[in-house]
Amino acid sequence: MGYYVTVESNVKIFVEDLNPGGDKTILFVHGWPGNHNLFEYQFNQLPRLGYRCIAIDCRGFGLSDKPWSGYDYNRLADDIRAVIDTLQLRNITLAGHSTGGAICLRYMARHNGHGVSKLALFAAAAPSLIQRPNFPYGLQRKAVLDIIQGTYTDRPKMLVGFGNMIFFHCVGKPIQDWIFQLGLQAASWSTAAIANTWLNEVLFDDMEKVNVPTLILHGLNDRVCLYPLAVAQNKGIKNSKLVSFQQCGHFLFYDQMDKFNRELIAFTQNDTPLTEGSADKGDLSKKWIGSNSYPAPGNSRSG
Repeated sequence: MGYYVTVESNVKIFVEDLNPGGDKTILFVHGWPGNHNLFEYQFNQLPRLGYRCIAIDCRGFGLSDKPWSGYDYNRLADDIRAVIDTLQLRNITLAGHSTGGAICLRYMARHNGHGVSKLALFAAAAPSLIQRPNFPYGLQRKAVLDIIQGTYTDRPKMLVGFGNMIFFHCVGKPIQDWIFQLGLQAASWSTAAIANTWLNEVLFDDMEKVNVPTLILHGLNDRVCLYPLAVAQNKGIKNSKLVSFQQCGHFLFYDQMDKFNRELIAFTQNDTPLTEGSADKGDLSKKWIGSNSYPAPGNSRSG
């Protein structure tokens, strides 16, 4: 069931709401430059297990309104608050992928986790997508500037290039085309604006303010949000658990679909508190923080 929620004057956000009578609710926030349809392979499974699955199209993307402004993390977090308040959501799991994960972190800090009992981060673009003087683990700034320039000069070509980075395992042309079309549904100005936000925003302080159990899922072969970001999240968020995915790229909900679904289900059903700063045995934290070496992808190009 799809409908719109007004988040500010003249701006409406599209919301997909599956199984409204479900016992447990997960609110999904997609990454750049997609929309709620990226979670299709979770929506196929979770409702039959009794979950209510809610997913938004962030402003500027998918079926939502595409205003000229409002693409900083504060405004995007406020959009989530409007959805949570309008739907009167309580005791939910807030789940975000990539940039969506960064938005969720800002929401937890800015709105004190209102309505949220658990947080799930999937290949999140936090605490910083790019390298900084105090954080040498992200992408180089030039990589983001190239994305912005490509958006303004040849957006389809830029999207194809991005699509070649997101999977570890080889995928067929139909999946490539599907991801490409989801990217084209966004406005060009919102696509570039979010990329500019990556340059300007950091979330180190936001991580310290998270006050709920947090699951961190991240692929070791992610070439967009590099794996050391996940280790930094695990170190910076109290009561968090990091689960690393072997042979997995940025779109881990497709690259390792079954494992992704199992981990998310187990986390939302488990009422036992996490061990502070815990990580699964495959985390390899000591290897990653303090090292700029990353695992070489296999056939990571999607084609």
